[in-house]
Amino acid sequence: MNYSIIRYMLGLVSFLTGICMLLPLFIAVLYRENEGTAYLLCSSFCIILGLLLTLRKPNNTSFFAREGFFVVALSWVLISLVGAMPFFVSGEFNSYTDALFEIVSGFTTTGASVCNDVEALSHSTLMWRSFSHWIGGMGVLVFLIALLPSTGGQTLYFMKAESPGPSVGKQVPRMQNTAKLLYIIFAALTFAEFVFLAFGDMNIFDALCASFATAGTGGFGNYGDSMGSFSTYTQVVITVFMMLFGINFNFYFLLIYKRSKEAFKIEEVKWYLSIYAIVVALITLNITRLGGNLLTNLRDAAFQSASVMTTTGFCTVNFDNWPTFSKSLMILLMIIGACAGSTGGGIKVSRIMIYLKSVKKELQHLVHPQHIKVLSFEHKPLPHDVLRSANIFLIAYCSIFIVSFIIVSLDNFDGTTTFTAVLATLNNIGPGLAKVGPVENFDKFSDLSKFVFMFDMLAGRLEIFPMLVLISPAAWARRKS
Repeated sequence: MNYSIIRYMLGLVSFLTGICMLLPLFIAVLYRENEGTAYLLCSSFCIILGLLLTLRKPNNTSFFAREGFFVVALSWVLISLVGAMPFFVSGEFNSYTDALFEIVSGFTTTGASVCNDVEALSHSTLMWRSFSHWIGGMGVLVFLIALLPSTGGQTLYFMKAESPGPSVGKQVPRMQNTAKLLYIIFAALTFAEFVFLAFGDMNIFDALCASFATAGTGGFGNYGDSMGSFSTYTQVVITVFMMLFGINFNFYFLLIYKRSKEAFKIEEVKWYLSIYAIVVALITLNITRLGGNLLTNLRDAAFQSASVMTTTGFCTVNFDNWPTFSKSLMILLMIIGACAGSTGGGIKVSRIMIYLKSVKKELQHLVHPQHIKVLSFEHKPLPHDVLRSANIFLIAYCSIFIVSFIIVSLDNFDGTTTFTAVLATLNNIGPGLAKVGPVENFDKFSDLSKFVFMFDMLAGRLEIFPMLVLISPAAWARRKS
């Protein structure tokens, strides 16, 4: 294990977190808020800690998959621990556990909250909550790769451990250029949404916060009713951008490099949009049967389906009041999630495609044993290691879900609350149903359950394995020479 490179990368992460805290500090100064003192102190602490950890550069800059998983997992734990400090130091959250839950939810782009009165929070804290979505959306290590020279040419291990989806590869010859291009696309889409929202009924501050939260598919809002009080124009803009941020970013790479034919042939994007369109149509018809205007119901169904499928978590209506059929479809979207290589969570559309194609192939083999069919994905033969990784992911996912469900059930809430609370955190969605529905929060759970949820949020954002590696005794053991 190359501990020096791990120490050095953690120092860079701490330093970057301190720099990022300057934005809420600026907001505090702008609005003349006393909470700015907390952000100044915490920012200074993070920067000093970062400088101390990076004071001595590692002699050996080579690292492999194990170091990659360790750095990613420890980095996310570190930014959560230090990122929660301003919430607690400012006194806006009563306990450090609640502050930690809130920032873990922010960085992992989950959007689940323990705050009972979000409108009472300072502007600086509202900004830090939303900005944490933007920081975590594409990944803090991806951002570092974009800024720093390549570390030994092995930064692909960081990308693989941090980027959501079955597989990650280089889109351009150098990994650093890939990371830069990712953030250029990410920032450009964020700015475009900000401009559109600023022309609506949102003020500049709310538009900026909403853009950060949408870009990271996070869902922290500045108001108790989330996006319910804003105009149809604003809700439509947010719907469109939620779907755009849920698309596989390979799609944008291909468009940039003028390979539009290849871009529009991406199977995952077609499935993603098709699933969304079908669910929106079914929910619209289902809730219209109970009454209401068809166009209004279509707007609500489109917004909530996009919010849940992309795991953003914004709300305009309390979908917990919808018919059981519509709520069942919402649970299905929670499980499926967005595309691989996007800022969204969930199992991912690509994995669902792989599982369904595998079942179809097995059925064909049972009917025609002599017929050999090659499993294909994105018009190419599916490598065995990708299929194996997808299957192991599902096993690990189900195992974590079951264990989490059992532990959280100790709080003795109803089954719907417990089930959807675990589902919402493990899939980085935010709202669930019943006592964790769109108009509820997670404050009512015990500290034990909150720590389970925090682990689930981190595991869900990091595709499970980095967190499992971090708690695995075998991973910490030294290799025998």
